[in-house]
Amino acid sequence: MAIELVDPDPTWARQFEEIGHWLRSAFGDRALRIDHIGSTAVPGLPAKDIIDVQLTVEALEGVRDVLEGSGFALRTGTVSDHRPAGSELPDGDLVKLFAEASEPRRVNLHARLPGRFNQRYPLLCRDYLRAHRGAAQAYGEVKRQLARIVGDDVEAYYDVKDPVFDIVMAGAEAWAARTGWSPSPSDA
Repeated sequence: MAIELVDPDPTWARQFEEIGHWLRSAFGDRALRIDHIGSTAVPGLPAKDIIDVQLTVEALEGVRDVLEGSGFALRTGTVSDHRPAGSELPDGDLVKLFAEASEPRRVNLHARLPGRFNQRYPLLCRDYLRAHRGAAQAYGEVKRQLARIVGDDVEAYYDVKDPVFDIVMAGAEAWAARTGWSPSPSDA
């Protein structure tokens, strides 16, 4: 299946609110944070028409049962996020549960643990791109050109996109240090 990017949809934030409300009801206080992440969380950025959600929980145990009972399909086995080039992060900082739903709309859910590298990364990424329109536009163009070039080779898309994003994140880390950035309150 080809990587299909769509133009920004101003209703993505509202769509996330509905998903976030449902997740808050399902998880209650077990959800430390529920955040809209990824390209659909950055106004004006082209994206795959999939709402990415980060669910932050104290422990991954029990999350699978709630999600499977709600129509999410979980990826089996250990799932790890991208390891930035040259990093020596412990494996535990990259572990997550990953689930997908297609009804009533496509959702990718990433359940992660608080304080881990992979839990902070998408929040910083989102906030940096929201604050730096030029970086967001350049990243959007990289995604468009890459999707055009790789066609349906999803692995090739991520093999290139992930290291490109490591470069973006170098700027985000400098911005975070300069501004004293910290995550805003949970989105839901």
